[in-house]
Amino acid sequence: MSILKEAYLYFANGLFLKAQSFGSDGTFVGEVVFNTSMSGYQEVITDPSYSGQFIVFSMPEIGIVGVNNQDSESPRAACTGVILSSYNDFVSNFRSEQSLSTYLKEHNIMGICGVDTRNLIKMLTTQGAMMMIASTQIIQESELKASLSRTPPIQDINFIKEVSTKTSYVHTDSTFDFTHFAYGTSPNFKAKVVAIDFGAKRNILNELVAVGLEVEVIPHSFSAAEILSRFKAGEIQGVFLSNGPGDPLVLHNEIEQIKQLIQSDIPIFGICLGHQLLSIAHGFPTYKLKFGHHGSNHPIKNLQSGAVEITAQNHNYCVPESIAQIATITHRNLFDNTIEGVRYKDKPIFSVQHHPEASPGPREARILFEEFAKLCCK
Repeated sequence: MSILKEAYLYFANGLFLKAQSFGSDGTFVGEVVFNTSMSGYQEVITDPSYSGQFIVFSMPEIGIVGVNNQDSESPRAACTGVILSSYNDFVSNFRSEQSLSTYLKEHNIMGICGVDTRNLIKMLTTQGAMMMIASTQIIQESELKASLSRTPPIQDINFIKEVSTKTSYVHTDSTFDFTHFAYGTSPNFKAKVVAIDFGAKRNILNELVAVGLEVEVIPHSFSAAEILSRFKAGEIQGVFLSNGPGDPLVLHNEIEQIKQLIQSDIPIFGICLGHQLLSIAHGFPTYKLKFGHHGSNHPIKNLQSGAVEITAQNHNYCVPESIAQIATITHRNLFDNTIEGVRYKDKPIFSVQHHPEASPGPREARILFEEFAKLCCK
C-alpha cells in the first residue's frame, strides 16, 4: 500500500518494534492501552478521554467503513495514535466521507499498523499500561529510549484544559429514537442542568437532551458559588459531571469546587471522570487499574435490579471499596468486581464508571439519564 511508511516503536519495558505508519508523520509519545470494541473505531478515536494515549485495537481489520462527520464524539480526534494489526485504506461504506488515514493526518494523529496486536495486548494485560514512543523520523532504538525517558509521566499531565470547552453554550442536539426508549414514549421532563465539560462526549449531551433536559455546557474552570446561586434562584435544577482524560487526582481546582457542590442539596450525576471526581471530593481518592477497562463489551451487574448489562467503558482509574462508608454500591464490573456505580446516602447524587450513552456499544444502561431527569424534577 503506497501510503505506508516505516515507523519505529519503543515501549517503557524495553520492547522495540518496526512497524508501518498510515497516519501523521513525526514523533509521538503517550500511554499505550488496548480497546476490545469490535466496531465504532471513529467514536473511540474521537473520545476526549483518550487524550495522551495510543489505542491498540483488538479488532484485527480497521478502516473499511472510513470516517464521517456524524459519528465523531468531539470536534477533533483526541488520542495520540492508534495501533492496528491491519489497516484497510479501501473504503466501502455509503456514509463514508474520507479514509481513516486522511482523517488522522488532518488531526495530527499517528496511525500504526503491521503489528502483532495479540501479543501486544497480552503484554499489556501482564505488565500493565505503559508509556511508549513512536516515530517515522527516529530509527535508532537508543534515541527513542532517551526521548521517552525525558517525557513526564501521564499521571502528572492535566489534559482537561485542552479538551474542555472555552466558553459556555447550550446543547440542543438529540439523536435519541424514542421508539427504543424503555417505556416507548418521550418523557415529559422540564428541567435545566449545567454540564461541566471535562471532555464530554457528544452523545452524552444528546442523551441528556433526549430525556427532556435543557443542557448548558460550561468549562472545567467553573464556579461552584455561581452554580449554587443559580440553583437557589431556580434557574437550574441539576449538575452533570462529564467524562474526561487523565488522572483525576491532578484536578485540584475542580475537586475543590465539587466539594462545595456536594455540601448543598443540588442533584448531581457523574459519568467516568465525573464519577471519580465525586469520590475524591467526598474524601475517597481513586487508584489506577493495571491496564484499565476500554471497550464496548464489558459486563456489569446492576445490584439494584439484579440484571447483567453489557456496557461501554473507557477508564484507567477506579473508586475505592471504602466509598461504601458513605454511598451504596449500585453496579459492579463482572470482569474484576470493581465498583461501577454508586448512589450517595442522604444526598441526591449518583454516578457510574461505565458509559451509559455508549457510542460505540450497547445502550442497556441508558435509563440512568432518565433517573437523573427525575431527580432534577423533584
